[in-house]
Amino acid sequence: MRAQARSKADESNKPRDDSSSFILHPSSLPVGAVLVVGGGIAGMQSALDLAEQGFKVYLVEKQSAIGGHMAQLDKTFPTNDCAMCTISPRLVETGRHPNIEILTNTEVESVTGQAGDFTVTVLRQPRYIETSKCIACGDCVKVCPVIVPDSFNEGLAPRRAAYKLYPQAVPNAFAIEKRGISPCRDACPAHQRAQGYIALIREGRWADALRVIKMDNPFPGICGRICNHRCETACNRAQVDEPINIRALKRFVTDKVYAEPRQPVEKVEIKYLDKRVAILGAGPCGLTAAQDIIREGYPVTIFEAMPVAGGMLRLGVPEFRLPAGIIEREVADITDLGVELRLNTPVTNLDDIFDEGFSSVLIAVGAHEGVRLPIPGANLDGVIINTHFLRDVRLGKYETKDESGKNVLVLGGGNVAIDVARSAVRLGCKVTMACLESRVGMPAHAWEIKAALDEGIEIYNDRTFEAVLGDENG
Repeated sequence: MRAQARSKADESNKPRDDSSSFILHPSSLPVGAVLVVGGGIAGMQSALDLAEQGFKVYLVEKQSAIGGHMAQLDKTFPTNDCAMCTISPRLVETGRHPNIEILTNTEVESVTGQAGDFTVTVLRQPRYIETSKCIACGDCVKVCPVIVPDSFNEGLAPRRAAYKLYPQAVPNAFAIEKRGISPCRDACPAHQRAQGYIALIREGRWADALRVIKMDNPFPGICGRICNHRCETACNRAQVDEPINIRALKRFVTDKVYAEPRQPVEKVEIKYLDKRVAILGAGPCGLTAAQDIIREGYPVTIFEAMPVAGGMLRLGVPEFRLPAGIIEREVADITDLGVELRLNTPVTNLDDIFDEGFSSVLIAVGAHEGVRLPIPGANLDGVIINTHFLRDVRLGKYETKDESGKNVLVLGGGNVAIDVARSAVRLGCKVTMACLESRVGMPAHAWEIKAALDEGIEIYNDRTFEAVLGDENG
């Protein structure tokens, strides 16, 4: 018999057994090899009998340990003997017999060939804990935050996702149960492990929860405030009552940790000093890339044309929605890794970058320019592009101007239009909005519209725009 085995891909790139992907060639053995499917009492006894006759035996079991249903029993019929006392000698002998190789978390996919010359393809699921390194101490169970029904005990009691099937299990090693990709993670553009940090929050492990968030997302405080939370739309809990408020939980745990004295971030060791990387733009893309690249050991320098880092997070989102202190904290967590940040440094010629000794350049300049309406009068004085207005407000250019009492008309019904209108209110202006869409069809989030109305902003729906008229007074 020839056997081929492949392992199921692990989407998280977690470590797995060294033997999880292999091709077996037992034909070199003098008496051949046998594949036994099922690691229960019958499978173990068959494997032992064959191994004693000199066969190389591959024992395939779909669970994380052998023992089968008999390991679940308390007594055996008709002798009323202890089930574990009966099965234990076979467990021990099967686990240590030199002619038996145990393949747990494995199922047969196909069998081809003929008697005496079979080729078997098996699929081996990852354990996520390497059996060669596991000493069965159980420390992983103590820190695992995920609780699942204990299938070994037919769901009558809970257990942790890190587990050993039963105390006497062979192999004597722990495994981690994973059930594919959660809907919330699949919906998240950052592939955030929401179920992981929520489980840690449930146990009050704030710092650990933030660490899990930052594995996928360097901006938890930012996303906890302004993310459009697609994860909640996909949340299965909505089928019961309502989705889990994932974004609020992210903000809660971030604010909880950030309220404590900031711990210094350890600098990354630079391995490739001669391969400097330049990044143009200190927005979310450039900052994230800088973090990932420097962690690989490359020196990174970010060139930013503006006087502050953060890109549109810092220049396009109002202070009342996203405080500058949160952005600065999370930018500092990246620069403290060893990233050099050059503010007020526009780049107009890539040759200058390469002449400075950089090996590669990542262009992450973003899209800061808004679009003027294609109507007459759109270029008149006093007609301001949305992104320019928000940028100037964030940079403090209106702090020296008295805008109170001025009438402001905002054209548009999206989230940016709402941000512009609410920012103008905070400058003391009387604000009116007009948009093409109906109230129900407005692109802005419902809670943003409600906030605008609560602040006294009038909204005129179902309007079209033909021209902007002006006179000598503007």
